[in-house]
Amino acid sequence: MADPMRIRAQVSGDNSTVRVLMSHEMESGQRKDASGKTVPAWFIQEVTATHNGKTVMTAQWGPSVSKNPFMQFIVKNAKAGEKITVTWKDNKGDTRTDEATIA
Repeated sequence: MADPMRIRAQVSGDNSTVRVLMSHEMESGQRKDASGKTVPAWFIQEVTATHNGKTVMTAQWGPSVSKNPFMQFIVKNAKAGEKITVTWKDNKGDTRTDEATIA
């Protein structure tokens, strides 16, 4: 299982800026190891964010996204104390869900 995501959500007016740093190796399937064998593809395919249980963002990713990806988005009408939950699923079926409170 991957390390926890680092999620920061900060209110500015009626909106909240959410920043997410994910821990994932993100192998493209095109790199070779020291013995010349191709390293199998292993990457995040889907990222979903919810605000108080309502989906506010969904992203479809592929093998070209870098290792330990960073993502930022804005949630409208978010207030301090409410919850943001981010979930990712990779091409091997692993998933990770983490939650943060809006500050």
